[in-house]
Amino acid sequence: MSKIVECVPNFSEGRDPQIIEAISSAIRATANVTLLDVDPGTSTNRTVYTFVGSPCDVVEAALAASRVAYQLIDMARHKGEHPRMGALDVCPFIPVQGVDVEDCIQCAKEFGRRLADELSVPVYLYGMAAEKGAHRITLPQIRAGEYEAIKDKINKDEWKPDFGPSEFVSRWGATATGVRKFLIAFNINVLGTKEQAHRIALNLREQGRGPSEPGRLKAVQGIGWWLEEAQMAQISLNLTDHDVTPIHAAYEEARNDAHQLNVAIMGSEIVGLVPLKAILQAADYYIQKEKLMLLEEEQKVRLAIDRLGLGALHPFHPKERIIEYRLDVTNVGPLARLSVEKFILSVGARTSAPGGGSVAALLAALGCGLSTMVGQMTYGKRQFELVDSTVRRLLPPLHDAMIHSIPMIDADTDAFNDYMMAMKLSTDGREAAMEAGLRQAIDVPLNLAKHVDTVWQTLVEMAAVGNINCKSDLQVAARCLKTAVQSARDNVIINLSNAHLKDETYKTETRQAIDRVAETARAQCRQVLDILEKRTQ
Repeated sequence: MSKIVECVPNFSEGRDPQIIEAISSAIRATANVTLLDVDPGTSTNRTVYTFVGSPCDVVEAALAASRVAYQLIDMARHKGEHPRMGALDVCPFIPVQGVDVEDCIQCAKEFGRRLADELSVPVYLYGMAAEKGAHRITLPQIRAGEYEAIKDKINKDEWKPDFGPSEFVSRWGATATGVRKFLIAFNINVLGTKEQAHRIALNLREQGRGPSEPGRLKAVQGIGWWLEEAQMAQISLNLTDHDVTPIHAAYEEARNDAHQLNVAIMGSEIVGLVPLKAILQAADYYIQKEKLMLLEEEQKVRLAIDRLGLGALHPFHPKERIIEYRLDVTNVGPLARLSVEKFILSVGARTSAPGGGSVAALLAALGCGLSTMVGQMTYGKRQFELVDSTVRRLLPPLHDAMIHSIPMIDADTDAFNDYMMAMKLSTDGREAAMEAGLRQAIDVPLNLAKHVDTVWQTLVEMAAVGNINCKSDLQVAARCLKTAVQSARDNVIINLSNAHLKDETYKTETRQAIDRVAETARAQCRQVLDILEKRTQ
């Protein structure tokens, strides 16, 4: 899985197009970084930049932009509507894919340290990266008094910066950097008054109407406003953690409140970009609520767009608005993208990789794929309508297992290559790197075997009800899955025997684990085949 971090620096310049473009150019010039959005504000005199890339690359882009800002922005002359304390006022790092909060905390610390070292400016850590007490966790706390207060504030012990000098740098001010979850700006359209929209927002937002009357939804900020160009009100929400309060939860709660007020909800809009996960969360909710049966990602995305009314004011184009689609990110590696012919030729080439591990993963994917095909060939057909409800339950996990098997084709080869790189290291750290590489080379096939292990019970049930005309397909599927597990076991065993692996407890426990999964595969494959042999219709 590609590692993607989003960075959203806010620079204190929103009026001079040359400065705005110079900062943009610095970001664009950074290798392997994609600048997604530049949003200048005249009244706020502030520009918000949004770019994505790997953890290391986004740090480099943020530093490149900061160097330009240091030369072109003078905070001593800055005025604007938005609270601010520095030329680079705030620089949050946000996990998007393949990274977690801890990874982004490391980005923030690395960025803060290098920014302070290079430019000799004060930098504060905030949010989930904060380290120096409860009084300096939130941006409003750190930004209190704004730029004008820094000169006196920075000399106090409780306000010494995390990085850089405890002194006032007049042209720069101070910068806050940290980590937050992905913020989704979500507006719900209301055919009512601004006051009614605001009333609903107060009901929903976490702070509600105050400490004595909190709102219903956690990790939600909100207000109601009037949208002049559309002649309607909006409930404007910031979803600061869509795992806590997903988009569909906020939308459905707003619909319920609107119904109580006898006003109509007319769809919604997402401002800016949105992670694919957030859209699929909504799709899964409506699939369950309406008892639908959708497998393909594209269909799920369409369902979410329709049910949330995301195109009510402006068209919602997934390729432009969903981050992963905008970046054309795929979890499928180069081997899995090869044609069948080229993959076979690459296996047969005079190289150690791809080898048995990648072939085993391919067999697992094919076994899950055949099982999915049988489900597809059963569901919705009149002659099998008596088992529709059963197949509806069995198909999604088989389909998901197929999709999740595909990246494993490359994972085995990647693990082998990492181990070979460790072997080429000098004596310093070589043994530790080789042991870590061996453990990874063991974990990949072990995880493949465990992945197949989750499929068997579903396959047993499918063998009993699936389209009898596809009997041989399920037989092949079962044998593919069994062979995948047995092959994974062979890879685990040979790597466990390596002399560089010293932990005897780990070796014993791993051997026992893979043996259990392999024995289950033999028994379950036999059960599937026995069921199919006895079926005549």
